[in-house]
Amino acid sequence: MKELPWSLRMLRRRTRKGPAARYDVRWEPAVPVPGADGTTLLTDHYAPVTTEPCPTVLIRAPYIRGGFPWNWLFGVLFAEQGYHVLMQSSRGLSGSTGEFVFWHNDGPDGQASVEWLRKQEFFTGDLYTVGGSYMAYSQLALAERPPPEWRAAVIQIAVADPHRFYWTGGQLALERSLVGGLIFAQSRTFRASLGAMARMQMHLRGTLRRVPLIDAYPSLFGGRRRPDLESVISSPSADDPYWAGADKTDFGATLPIPVSLSTGWHDLAPEQTIELYQRRRAAGLETDLMIGPWTHTNGYERDWERYMTQALRRLRGGSPELPVLVHVGGADEWRELPDWPPPGVRPHRFHLGPAALTLSPGPGSSRFRYDPEDPTPSIGGALQSPTQGTRDMAELERRDDVLVFTSPPLTGAVEVMGPVRATFDATTSAADGDLFARLCDVDPSGKSINICDGLARITPDGPTAVELGPTAHRFRTGHRIRLLVAGGSYPRWMRNYGTGEPAATATRMVAGETTVQHSSTLELTVV
Repeated sequence: MKELPWSLRMLRRRTRKGPAARYDVRWEPAVPVPGADGTTLLTDHYAPVTTEPCPTVLIRAPYIRGGFPWNWLFGVLFAEQGYHVLMQSSRGLSGSTGEFVFWHNDGPDGQASVEWLRKQEFFTGDLYTVGGSYMAYSQLALAERPPPEWRAAVIQIAVADPHRFYWTGGQLALERSLVGGLIFAQSRTFRASLGAMARMQMHLRGTLRRVPLIDAYPSLFGGRRRPDLESVISSPSADDPYWAGADKTDFGATLPIPVSLSTGWHDLAPEQTIELYQRRRAAGLETDLMIGPWTHTNGYERDWERYMTQALRRLRGGSPELPVLVHVGGADEWRELPDWPPPGVRPHRFHLGPAALTLSPGPGSSRFRYDPEDPTPSIGGALQSPTQGTRDMAELERRDDVLVFTSPPLTGAVEVMGPVRATFDATTSAADGDLFARLCDVDPSGKSINICDGLARITPDGPTAVELGPTAHRFRTGHRIRLLVAGGSYPRWMRNYGTGEPAATATRMVAGETTVQHSSTLELTVV
């Protein structure tokens, strides 16, 4: 075992995130671990300096051996609490041999790693898993055949079903697909990946003005094609062969060990984490859930202590007094709850009127023109770009292709705790169209901020239901509730070309008039 790199030693001396260290830490980088078919999976081993037996934490993902912050947050901070931490690169990436194919090898390679672990002198027979994003997906893949040594799992900002993740609402989630392309078939360090992501954000809008998408996207990656990315953008249906075996929801929902779950209100797929919680609770499996005011990328930076507290409690065999901890927007407070949604909530329905939210339906309709040549931009919400999270909606609401429906000032506070849905009676003059809907909170000064949102393809023969996702938010007295409606949110989602042609190969663009009848509704889950 070696002394930690200088940068990590300095962090240990000058920075304190979470509880006080119990042990000094040493490490062994690039340990070769045999994969499922003989590939070599490079693994960094962080170990507490002690002669006492210590349990093991296994973390697997494409990018975690690239350095900071993963080596610090997961390697050092968990090892100094008394855990052997194994941080392993997925096959084909960051030095591991073989070919990386999204979701095809995570389960077998995880099983092979546990088999290797059983032969190591430091292994006590107690295995834990921790981590977010792809680290979480690797845990769910291991759950397909859970090893008997597995004691507990800490699953953060998870993606359980890749199809629903990439084709949210029936439209291609463009930004996250392209960011995923930085992972597909690459072996960059984490720092290099951040640089590539920054370059992609700089050139994204200009590059994707070109059509078709299947030929335009390679310029974002130095001209190299990404076979997995091309399969994602060419497979809109969950029944397409590419997605076979990708959905790990059932395995996470039935994993027979204690599990702690966490996500953010502006995470990329909070509904998938909540589904895991609800199904596990219904099955009587030990589970707790934490939801913060975070995006997919800023939670560790803003609130690492909360993540660490939840994880260490689970690894040490503890459970919270109440299973749910959520941050309530508007009130800016954390609240412990007996379940999610909490008991006693009820639906509250608004109807649309001329620029208004009303309590009773009325006649009439509202219209906007959506032009894919000038698509409605993405501002705020579940993005991976600088405008992610909670934002001022003034720029968006000034656009001619955006409708807003606003309630009168509230005479009493309204607290939303649960799912939000909008049901539209809507049509488009184009052959195809989308509806983007966003719940906003408007304060007495007129400032409007986003709360939650969603998108769906317009259903030609019936109502179009848009799931705006879950939230916990308090609309204060004097504030107004607003529903923002548009024909898209680009580049978070691919712009709808209005022709009905496949997303990957479409080249023609047709602007369309979208008509929203005032029989449409907004349904909140309120306390």
